[in-house]
Amino acid sequence: MPALKNILTHTTFTQLKANTDVDVKSLCIDSRKVTTGSAFIAMRGFATDGHQFIEKAIQDGASVIVCENLPEVLNDKVAYVQVSNSALAAGQMAAAFYNHPSKKIKVIGVTGTNGKTTVATLLYKLFEKLGYKCGLISTVQNHIHTEVVPSTHTTPDAISIQSLLAEMADAGCSHVFMEVSSHAVHQQRIAGIEFAGAIFTNITHDHLDYHKTFDEYIRVKKKFFDDLPAEAFSLTNADDKRGAVMLQNTKASKNSYSLKTPCTFKGKVLENNLTGLVMNVDNYEAHFRMIGTFNAYNLLAVYGAAVLLGEEKMNVLSVLSDLHGAPGRFETCMSANSKVLGIIDYAHTPDALINVLATINQLRTNGQHLITVVGCGGDRDAAKRPIMAEVACEHSDKAIFTADNPRNEDPEHILNEMEAGITVAHKRKQLRISNRKEAIKTACALAQPEDIILIAGKGHETYQEIKGVKHPFDDREVLKECFELLNK
Repeated sequence: MPALKNILTHTTFTQLKANTDVDVKSLCIDSRKVTTGSAFIAMRGFATDGHQFIEKAIQDGASVIVCENLPEVLNDKVAYVQVSNSALAAGQMAAAFYNHPSKKIKVIGVTGTNGKTTVATLLYKLFEKLGYKCGLISTVQNHIHTEVVPSTHTTPDAISIQSLLAEMADAGCSHVFMEVSSHAVHQQRIAGIEFAGAIFTNITHDHLDYHKTFDEYIRVKKKFFDDLPAEAFSLTNADDKRGAVMLQNTKASKNSYSLKTPCTFKGKVLENNLTGLVMNVDNYEAHFRMIGTFNAYNLLAVYGAAVLLGEEKMNVLSVLSDLHGAPGRFETCMSANSKVLGIIDYAHTPDALINVLATINQLRTNGQHLITVVGCGGDRDAAKRPIMAEVACEHSDKAIFTADNPRNEDPEHILNEMEAGITVAHKRKQLRISNRKEAIKTACALAQPEDIILIAGKGHETYQEIKGVKHPFDDREVLKECFELLNK
């Protein structure tokens, strides 16, 4: 149980009204979790302001209050720490509270619009196979070596991250691979973490409901690289024009990977089909189980990061050749009798959907029809809805628009906004079935032997969020049920 003065050693604060010898039993940013001896950090959130709950936190036993604005009346039994940025302070204090776990392990962050989960998961699997104990912090799930810990966010809050890193360090993990979302950078959730390396995959239209402009989205991603220490490495996709932008002001060593341009780690696709990839990587020929050009980039990112972490090239390629990607990322399932191929993918942005559809179209034969089932999430960037719809129609033989996670929006309203993007020429390709299970069933009923069905948007998720309630729903399970009916 550390004393407040020790927790504040690396924290930027403006003034103290405190006995800094007081012990801190826990750190909380949620006033509902405050117990006797807690330090409550009042943060200004997207929807609420933690300063409103300071008095409640004190009533529930908080002995320390960290805030940007001091209350008008101070309780003489409580220590107050005034800071200019509560979110930054939360990360700094959490790192100290948990004894700076990122100093004991190599933490590698993966950022970008698409590919974060696959790259982080492959790195985790690769280094585990190479004999290391590793941690994974991802959208799908977190791992402490072989233990699986449920995941609720792409990047958890600052206190949860430091707690998780401490558990990983205590378990003997030498490496941790984590997704770093733009929200996490902007909200200072990664404050207090000393990164050993950072990877940039790509950047496309996403999260503009939060960041408002594309330039701001890029700036936030870039800040992750700007803040890296000189001892770290940075690794970016040279074929994305923003890859060079990420490297402009970083103090870390600068490295890149590419299929097209000069770079540190060069790859070339030799074969690309529904059984996998054959690539030339740094003049070595390697076979991979993963499919598609987008996965060629993911594999190069993983290879480059592993080499920068000191691993031998041939060992890395040998182990990588046998690995599968993350659940719900181009995950395949085939019906036994009719050989209809089902593909589940998390693609929920226009660019991600284009990449998946382009890959399928590249690999399918002339006789195979492609049916795409797709929706758009509620309470999120509405500007991409008509684009997603037109992309699905343009690159598929049939597109079925359905509910994704409508959240608090009317699914029919979302579908109306999707349909607004369809050209007259593509109207005949489109069906509208708001019930997602019925949409998947219809796709299976329409499919002829050896056709391909893409179910996009939810990937690994095992729920559907409607009016604030998460109902059990797994695209993979629904597809398997439908295929079993086809086989009868």
